[in-house]
Amino acid sequence: MEQWKQWKHLERHDGYLPIADHGLIGDGRGSALVGRDGAISFMCVPRFDSPPLFCGLLDRHRGGRFLVAPHDVRRSVQRYVDDTAVLVTETRTPTGAVEVTDAFALRPAARLEVSGRPGTGQLLRSARVTHGEVDLHVSLHPRGGGRLTRAPHGWHVDLAQRLPALRLACSHPLTGLDSTVRLTAGERLSLVLDWDPHATPRAEPDAVEAALAQTARVWQQWSADVVHAVPQPELVRRSAITLKLLDHMDNGAIVAAPTSSLPECVGGARNWDYRYAWIRDAAYAVFALRRIGLPNEAGRFLHWVLSTARWKDQPRVLYDVDGRVPGPETIDEELEGYRNSPPVRWGNAASEQTQHDVYGEILDCALQWSATGGTLDSDLWRRLTGLAQKARTAWSTPDHGIWEVRTPGRPFTYSAAMCQVALDRAARLSHRLDLPGDADTWAKEARRLTERVLHEAWDDEAGAITEHLGPGGALDSSLLALPLRRVVPADHPRMTATTRAIADRLGAGEGLLYRYLPEHSPDGIGQPEGAFLLCSFWMVDNLAGQGRIDEAHQLFDRLCSYANPLGLLPEEIDPTTGMFLGNFPQGLSHVGLISSAVVLSRTLRGARPELSTHAWFS
Repeated sequence: MEQWKQWKHLERHDGYLPIADHGLIGDGRGSALVGRDGAISFMCVPRFDSPPLFCGLLDRHRGGRFLVAPHDVRRSVQRYVDDTAVLVTETRTPTGAVEVTDAFALRPAARLEVSGRPGTGQLLRSARVTHGEVDLHVSLHPRGGGRLTRAPHGWHVDLAQRLPALRLACSHPLTGLDSTVRLTAGERLSLVLDWDPHATPRAEPDAVEAALAQTARVWQQWSADVVHAVPQPELVRRSAITLKLLDHMDNGAIVAAPTSSLPECVGGARNWDYRYAWIRDAAYAVFALRRIGLPNEAGRFLHWVLSTARWKDQPRVLYDVDGRVPGPETIDEELEGYRNSPPVRWGNAASEQTQHDVYGEILDCALQWSATGGTLDSDLWRRLTGLAQKARTAWSTPDHGIWEVRTPGRPFTYSAAMCQVALDRAARLSHRLDLPGDADTWAKEARRLTERVLHEAWDDEAGAITEHLGPGGALDSSLLALPLRRVVPADHPRMTATTRAIADRLGAGEGLLYRYLPEHSPDGIGQPEGAFLLCSFWMVDNLAGQGRIDEAHQLFDRLCSYANPLGLLPEEIDPTTGMFLGNFPQGLSHVGLISSAVVLSRTLRGARPELSTHAWFS
């Protein structure tokens, strides 16, 4: 029974738990990270982009946390209840052991596959002593401080007029923000933290256990639809649940990550706020979700991109979950940053950037929308054709690119390729749905643009397609996405050469890839970063498309091994230590895992790789 448990000693670096030592819980509107030490150290409610109630992960002194754990914890382990977002943290002390189960409560009749608000606005925490005797520490310290005052059903948490209003109910008497309760084997302590003004928190242990069991059933009913006939099926299901935790269930928007400012290099300034929905992520996510049995989630994200996100003539790169442009990026001078890695940022200045790939991203979403039976009314089609028209010339002008550089722009190859996607998808939509427009011209210009990418971004000395059109470009792993977007087949000679060059010169070891090298590709930051997981999954897809099936499967399994014991992936990996870097868990890393599993599942059935020339043009 104990064999599966990866018990580990609690280790901290500069006073902080490793990013990998956390699990994610949520309810489709807000979320929280729970550490192996029993502390909730990052939590945003009622929305992903709300100011955090707790952000001790960004400042262990001033960020705040909600701790439920024994004194003198020596070792711990975490697991999810099977196929759910109900998280169990087990801790051991010299005198006993305790199991804490955490979840955001879901309504009994909630259906996660449809729009709505399945959550009750409550965080459930249930502690059970499994053997021995423990002194359980209950510590509630919101960011900015607070105090407990008696309320009819427990405690009111005074946040100095900050929202949301909080109530805390506990099955045992508390003496204040820091309390200790002694429990022996078999005894339970339950807490309910409530931010819904219409709910009544009940902390009786039996009521909390029933709510946790009901929440688990809702998750299991939803996750039963995820396909199993793929490599690494357990990790694929966990990735699907993780993406669902990032899904704003009101309308289908999917945020990039639930956190802000976790550094891409410890001690560096590559710290960004990812609690928003990127247009770019939509097409990748929708492809993955549709193919693992989640068409409703795919359709709702498509609807959000095409209808909720408030774009007209010039789409933005990212939006908040309501489809609005976020406020300006600000720096939080009060917080020291994870492991003293300032600055801490709220908001993301990329929303003000020019990125020409958005034309192709939106039109690709429109094509996927039509493939699922969605319709395009005349107003939407007029706006879509306007994007195609912009793409006809935008490809040759500088922008800030997929990596959102903070330097003057340049004509990035990925952006030009996505302008090709915009023209190609507009032509396909016009022909398929008999919609008005110059489809033949769009198709012809798309083919010409593919040729321009193959020739104007090609560098004979590098033996590869490079990051921007014209001479002097460096290597960039974003070029591995060209076959995925059906711009260049994976087995085209220039694409296979580019794949080899990227593996050789951007390889970080053990199958990991850097996005680019800042010393060769100026990005306005200039500091090092970790290896970018999504790019490595793109390499899996390219290897499969080139018929290098065994290599693709081996690389996929190696990348899957980087997941933490809960099956969660970060944005980046430090290739020298394996340490997680960047915001966590990262949606696109899980999208990459799912997409590669889908591509490889075709090879297991003996089908030709769908990214190859033969499959493409047959």
